[in-house]
Amino acid sequence: MRIPVFLDVQADDNLLKSVLAGRFGRDARLALREKLQRRFEKFSLDPGFDAIPAGRAMARRIGIPELNLDGGLLHHLAVRGTIEVDDVNDVPESVDGNPVLADPTVGTYLTCLGDNPIGNASDVATKLNVAALHAGGLDGDGVAIAIVDSGINIAFLEQKLGFRPKLDTAYSWRPPGLNVEPGAYPVGHGTMCAYAALLAAPKATLIDVPAFVGTPAGGSVIGQRLSIAYQGIAQLSAFWSIAFTPSGAPKYKALVISNSWGMYHPSHDFPVGHRGRYSDNPLHVFTRSISAMSRIDEVDIVFAAGNCGGECPDEQCRNVTTATITGANACLDVLTVAGCNLSDERVGYSSQGPGIAGMAPNKPDLAAYTHFKGSEALGAGKPDKGTSAAGPLVAGCIAAIRTQLDPTVSSPTALNEHLRQAARRPHGVGWNGDIGHGIIDPVATAVGFGLLRTS
Repeated sequence: MRIPVFLDVQADDNLLKSVLAGRFGRDARLALREKLQRRFEKFSLDPGFDAIPAGRAMARRIGIPELNLDGGLLHHLAVRGTIEVDDVNDVPESVDGNPVLADPTVGTYLTCLGDNPIGNASDVATKLNVAALHAGGLDGDGVAIAIVDSGINIAFLEQKLGFRPKLDTAYSWRPPGLNVEPGAYPVGHGTMCAYAALLAAPKATLIDVPAFVGTPAGGSVIGQRLSIAYQGIAQLSAFWSIAFTPSGAPKYKALVISNSWGMYHPSHDFPVGHRGRYSDNPLHVFTRSISAMSRIDEVDIVFAAGNCGGECPDEQCRNVTTATITGANACLDVLTVAGCNLSDERVGYSSQGPGIAGMAPNKPDLAAYTHFKGSEALGAGKPDKGTSAAGPLVAGCIAAIRTQLDPTVSSPTALNEHLRQAARRPHGVGWNGDIGHGIIDPVATAVGFGLLRTS
């Protein structure tokens, strides 16, 4: 069988420069692929996957003319391909000295729970006191929110919201082989996520990163692999390096990345004990890159906790309901969001902590509202549901706060800590595995930073 994998390849300055330059020219990319393929005998390079700078190399906010790579220190590339083995247990841990890492199946967190919605978007806005945020000028203006999901439909959002959301088509990402314009994807999961983000940050600019598009009109099937999301987020990193106005000022005050997806079942990963696993490996190239983006580029990154909760897990969880917050969703540098209803109770499908051993243990970080009548992107009368709705709701709250809170002054780490400390605690103080540190309270967080006055 052929197993999709990443290789974690060390890159000198010249090779890394080739990769970065290759983002801007097809000939450079082809030359790089030929160079890499000659280096490996047991690894078949995927011709449709560009090598991606990993970790610090991906996260550096640099343009090609100003490239300066830490005085010649080695950097790393993630290259995707396949390895032929008789059994998944036979996957080697390295090829020619380069670590072999899992490229697991991942998917959007859309639970199949059929309960009717509880409350509506207006109720959610009231619980979050969105009016106070907007009255204080915290509405997301000048902030970008990237929705890494199944694609956004702007026309549908305009119909539901009563205004046309801003969309940056130039910095949105188009998966290879797709002929769909940003903002024109079929109405579904990604549109639901965008709607949730705009509840608190209606003036934010959306960036469409359709990593889980399925088979949209005019497109081809895209496998739901970690590598696809990695490509889209790497493009965001490249955009963040050059997102400046002609005057030299940053194009956006901040970038928030919303991820309502993850790995559903342990069988999608390498076997326990393999050093290239994704679930519990903070050194996996993707998780390492996510951490670097947050720490080096001051990007706020939100992940949904998942829908494998003990009472009513999604069927894709296959009854595995412990240690289900895994991989980048359990990374220390991201904000991991559980789901609760408008009665401030955890919804039964929301994945419970702690995070998987080897990653950050106190996951989820906090909870946000879900299972309410909102966009109806999943069908008339159907709720916006799952931790998929809760995650972007938090991303929108962060974007609203970032309207006036500079990430270079108050880092994502600092903001995440404030969000945890300011969370409402309906069930007492301290962290718990159901809703983390509590339910998000964006107004209390803004007050703590001095962005709003207490009434």
